[in-house]
Amino acid sequence: MRMHSVKFFYCITIIYGVFIKSIFGQTPNVDSTKLIAGVLKTAVEYKSTVVVASNVIFPESLASHREQATGYIEKFSNKKRDFLLHTYKTGKKYFPKIVAVLERYQLPEELKVLIALESGFKANAVSKAGAVGYWQIMDKVAKEYGLQIIPAVNIETIKSEAKDDRKNFAKSTLAAAKYLRDRKRDLNNDVLLMVASYNCGIGNVRSAIKKCGKPNPDFWDIKNFLPAETRNYVMNFIALNVIFKNYEKFANRQLLFAPKIIDIPVDASEKITIPFNDIRVD
Repeated sequence: MRMHSVKFFYCITIIYGVFIKSIFGQTPNVDSTKLIAGVLKTAVEYKSTVVVASNVIFPESLASHREQATGYIEKFSNKKRDFLLHTYKTGKKYFPKIVAVLERYQLPEELKVLIALESGFKANAVSKAGAVGYWQIMDKVAKEYGLQIIPAVNIETIKSEAKDDRKNFAKSTLAAAKYLRDRKRDLNNDVLLMVASYNCGIGNVRSAIKKCGKPNPDFWDIKNFLPAETRNYVMNFIALNVIFKNYEKFANRQLLFAPKIIDIPVDASEKITIPFNDIRVD
């Protein structure tokens, strides 16, 4: 940028000299070094630039998705800042207990955030489809994994009934972990496909895999064949984990998703006068 400024004002100075000579018949008696230095003083701002690298760290299990997910995470972090701050603080009570269960079933700890996406840590949460409790487990899945439930005949009855095991944190977390363990086996240990299946069911994921037509596809291969809700669900899963991995930087507004150019003021006394003969026009 500075060399361009030098070139420009050098040219202006030459033109100025030619103009004066055309009028007075001679070049004005002006020290060319002082002239150029004076022009440069007004042409070039007293500042320098530094490129600060991105400082986002991805969890190991999600590191391979950096390129596809970074833009989404940045937008999500701006729009959902209050949600992220609240969820992280609330999660301090629940996440350690969930991670202990996930480790027992050899599952990645990143799956802990599903409870936040599902119910916001609310025991009495009930979806329109009849999914209940902390982990929003449907009747059929609840029975498959040994939970005692109140059938979703009437949503208001479910909300008021305390006996449903899906409202029990310990029991429902164990059932959710078992479900994810089985999806890990079905889906070749692909974390994002496991997450997708938690939202829309293993049947829909298998259907998307078939429609995709690729051998051993990943989430990005089948993304467009999944319901829109599931696509957003998986992206939100990635976003929560990345933000929580970098929480202190995020909370202090120091998280950079891409390199950033920062202008640094330079003291005018540090400026160097450039002699006329040292200016190069490339």
